[in-house]
Amino acid sequence: MALKRPPSAVWLVHKPAGVTSFALVEDFRARHPGPFRLKVMHGGVLDPFAQGLVVLLVGAATRLFERLHEVPKTYVATVAWGSETDTGDPHGAVTATGGAAALGEAQLQKALSAFLGWKDQVPPATSNKRVGGERAYARAHRGEEVVLPPSRVYLHAARWRAHTLPATSVLELTCGGGYYVRSLARDLGRLAGAKAHLAALARTSVGPYGDPQGAPVSCTGREVLPWLPSRELTDAEVGALRGGATLGAGKVTRPQWELPAGFPLPLPLTRAFHQGRLVALLEEGRAHTLLPGGV
Repeated sequence: MALKRPPSAVWLVHKPAGVTSFALVEDFRARHPGPFRLKVMHGGVLDPFAQGLVVLLVGAATRLFERLHEVPKTYVATVAWGSETDTGDPHGAVTATGGAAALGEAQLQKALSAFLGWKDQVPPATSNKRVGGERAYARAHRGEEVVLPPSRVYLHAARWRAHTLPATSVLELTCGGGYYVRSLARDLGRLAGAKAHLAALARTSVGPYGDPQGAPVSCTGREVLPWLPSRELTDAEVGALRGGATLGAGKVTRPQWELPAGFPLPLPLTRAFHQGRLVALLEEGRAHTLLPGGV
């Protein structure tokens, strides 16, 4: 007998190392069979070698993908000194080596501070970026040369949690969407003159959402995008929105979760609720995003 299909929601899932983010999507679909293909997508890929939080968007929540890239993501990374790999992780082939014996904590702290704020960053050749309509990693895995242009990325905060020099160091960082921690490790190694790659990576949070560690956690209603302000809609206002009308001023309440001080502000949208469900995102009174059935 087919299981009951889940309602639209944001799901927090722990990804073990060695599993792809896409595999989590397919596993979720397999656990909720039905006559129609369930709409599921991840809210941001996590490299196969990494572990930690992956956000799954189900049903109407798939329309909220871009909003997840507007909030900080926190990682704990283990940087391995002395060698650079073609993938930036422990599964790649070593492409360069450097001397790490002279590395010191003060030197590494100075190097780390150079990457704070908005910077240009070259993604790894095996990244999820598209090149000519194809993922860069697909070309790189075929042995093709992949040269990606730099992207403008944001590193909000970073600190060294521990050092076991000259072998490894553990780094905690908070960054914006599109940031490659593998690239940061590579660039830190080059700046320090020692070469480096990531030995391990864990994503601990996306905005207010933490890694559930155990069973997946479902978020609906006011648990969804709590960094945005909100307002309630009447039955008439819901109908007007669907018809393309602009709503008048209503009572808007503050976000339930504040972004870290100084973090780039998201698109100025307002969550619109009806009968406890998030039914739309508003921009100046008009529907920026409609969520059929609500989330």
